[in-house]
Amino acid sequence: MTESNVSTHSSPVSADAASPETAVSQERRVVTAIPGPRSQEIHARRQAVVPPGVHSVLPVYIERAHDSIVVDVDGNHIVDMCGGIGVMTVGHTDDAVVAAATAQLQKVTHTLFTMTPYEPYVQVAEHLAKHVPGSTADAPYKTLLMNSGAEAVENGVKIARKFTGRPGVAVLEHAYHGRTMLTASMNHKAAPYALGYGPRASDIYKAPNSYPLQDGLSGAEAAARTIAYLEKCAGASDLACLVVEPIQGEGGFIVPADGFLPALAEWCRDNGIVFIADEVQAGMARTGTVFSIEQFGVEPDIVLSAKGIAGGLPLAGITGRAEIMDQSQPGGLGGTFGGNPVSCAAAVAVFEQIEAQDLLAEARRIERVFGAGLTRLAEKYPVIAEVRGKGAMLAIEVVQPGTTAPNAEVVAQVIDFAAQQGVLLLSSGVHNQAIRFLPSLKMTDELLEDVLSVLDAAFAAATA
Repeated sequence: MTESNVSTHSSPVSADAASPETAVSQERRVVTAIPGPRSQEIHARRQAVVPPGVHSVLPVYIERAHDSIVVDVDGNHIVDMCGGIGVMTVGHTDDAVVAAATAQLQKVTHTLFTMTPYEPYVQVAEHLAKHVPGSTADAPYKTLLMNSGAEAVENGVKIARKFTGRPGVAVLEHAYHGRTMLTASMNHKAAPYALGYGPRASDIYKAPNSYPLQDGLSGAEAAARTIAYLEKCAGASDLACLVVEPIQGEGGFIVPADGFLPALAEWCRDNGIVFIADEVQAGMARTGTVFSIEQFGVEPDIVLSAKGIAGGLPLAGITGRAEIMDQSQPGGLGGTFGGNPVSCAAAVAVFEQIEAQDLLAEARRIERVFGAGLTRLAEKYPVIAEVRGKGAMLAIEVVQPGTTAPNAEVVAQVIDFAAQQGVLLLSSGVHNQAIRFLPSLKMTDELLEDVLSVLDAAFAAATA
């Protein structure tokens, strides 16, 4: 392959963050075939010791990364438009996050908060209480910290069941909540997450979602349909909680019609059902507000956070109204590594970065610049039926021209073409009909325009 060297930001990371040998310039640079020979060598070793169920979207092996660029072992500089599926919101190896985690590593790496606690856990809980919609100084929400998004969902459901004394869990079509037994049972798509792994959890009810492109319903109409389904098929008095991704992630970055979520939240309040906002992918400044649910005018009973909260370290939060969170007995909540002090220190740095660098405005900048570019592509290529999302959580739905039928073949071709040009993309949607974009909030306009040029060439090739 001929070398592609498209420079979009000439200055490398600061000397404080990296030595000249490890500095990562913010440019797309392809120097070998992708995957290159060194990645292929490692991949062959991997196949002997790692099961195929642990699949990789693109088998390039990453050696270092910073901000919006990952560098593989062959020296290719690849633009990361996936961000670890939404984890690297503040960018790879953010200087402040690395510094905070390094300092904490030199103090305390682990004691277990439920044995001998430490301040960083409390600091994270304070930051969440400050930012979760509905929390006030007089009535702050309280937080349990765990390790992952799936653990956050598990504990959110557990806490809701304890509070209400009810068993039922309601979720929406196209939802994705994790890969544990409970969360895989809550997912809309069983394959591959639950297929063949044994019995699935009971008392889960999957109700219709609002999907404006496909159903054409207003928010009020879609909510009435969802509520009617749950009242008939579950019974409101049996439901402990309704778990909702305000903007669905794996389901295709589906943004519900205006009024849909407020109507569901009101129905939940009227029936004593805990409204849980799963903000694992959409939260932590990605959509232009700290939590995406803010943009829908809803104050949830419980908010779940993970992914971007600790700048790449494992951490998750379950943040809820005090009267709900306080129902669990001492010892009923927690886990060995939940709220690890190093992850907590990194999370504090992330919250500080959101404010100090006005990352909410940066998310809106990305929506303005990249969203406009995606709209231009939609006008040019009829296979793109819709551009949707908020902030730096954007997607395009790809269809058979003249219909709303999914076109996974073109999606796969575009993703493969982009990979060869040094742009990492990811599909989503029940039929893999959408391409989702989760760039770092620090991605420059120049790099965004470079990605758009690759997408243009990719769609031209795929639809020729």
